[in-house]
Amino acid sequence: MSTPAAPVLDRGPAVLVLEDGRAFHGDAYGAVGETVGEAVFSTGMTGYQETLTDPSYHRQVVVMTAPHVGNTGVNDEDPESRRIWVAGYVVRDPALRPSSWRARRTLEDELEAQGVVGISGIDTRALTRHLRERGAMRVGIFSGDKAGVPVEQLRAEVTEAPLMAGAALAAEVTTSEPYLVPAVGERRFTVAALDLGIKAMTPALLAGHGIEVHVLPSTATFADIRAVGEDGPDGVFFSNGPGDPATADHEVAVLREVLAGGIPFFGICFGNQLLGRALGFGTYKLKYGHRGINQPVLDRTTGKVEVTAHNHGFAVDAPTDEEVTAPSDRDGTAYGRVRVSHVCLNDGVVEGLECLDLPAYSVQYHPEAAAGPHDAAYLFDRFVALMEGKRA
Repeated sequence: MSTPAAPVLDRGPAVLVLEDGRAFHGDAYGAVGETVGEAVFSTGMTGYQETLTDPSYHRQVVVMTAPHVGNTGVNDEDPESRRIWVAGYVVRDPALRPSSWRARRTLEDELEAQGVVGISGIDTRALTRHLRERGAMRVGIFSGDKAGVPVEQLRAEVTEAPLMAGAALAAEVTTSEPYLVPAVGERRFTVAALDLGIKAMTPALLAGHGIEVHVLPSTATFADIRAVGEDGPDGVFFSNGPGDPATADHEVAVLREVLAGGIPFFGICFGNQLLGRALGFGTYKLKYGHRGINQPVLDRTTGKVEVTAHNHGFAVDAPTDEEVTAPSDRDGTAYGRVRVSHVCLNDGVVEGLECLDLPAYSVQYHPEAAAGPHDAAYLFDRFVALMEGKRA
């Protein structure tokens, strides 16, 4: 098999402009043109292909903190969805050529083929420090003819872009039609999975536990969920996804019906935020979010610290120091007691919720960890245990 050719080095100029006016000049990378989105940074040293194809990054310009990106090229086995979702891509030193027997194309070729505008050759350390101090903000990348336009003029275009707060994006990334991921080996359970931006590794891991996974669009109703399987699903799963959880009123209403029906529930990332809302807690936007594959989380059930994969800019506003009655119970709905099961050791952010009187729990991070550590793989076993307990 021939090694993919090295990319052309003369990429032409590009400029990155933040909404607060700070600009970084570098070289075009990937497609030439212009793009705007929310600037966020990812601390993962590996797994850039999975990052690019994670639907949770929809409308975000991702800054890679690892300085050298593209070493292993792009293959056809590791994408987490049908396309690249990032709005733009920022790297410091792109690899001259990939060095992996699995590579089929260079990263730059893939970005160009999918129309993803990027920039290289800038000080990503300085940019990351700026975002840590000032917070995630809107950004634009401009190359080609736009690279020579005055920064203030480009900044005006950036500030016209929509904010992430208030953005309803799940419907833009979800599947258009339901599909089935069959169980590996003997089918033990049937699960309805609401696709809010699901990564392919998640239903694959569920299937590996003997679960037949029916992936449904984000617009699915409770009736659609109940129609899964011969006698309804054994469990319901809500996936990760992009956007502001405060906009997801339909999904929250469906989840409340799931909880009221006593169906075992497991949610991750966006699904965790929606469980929080369903129980009556609020959500809020983090200053710059958690993104990468090296975030420390304490599992309060076991006392163990997990190294986990994250991609979220919003969080649940719930008390982390005590068991509480679900705020929604004040409206007469009996969800019972809730506790924060996991917390981030960097900043104390809620990383998991557990209902003590209902078969429901969720985590803010990604136990499928593609790419990333496998410390949290046990969470799929907990879901199986919930469904076994309900069946018994």
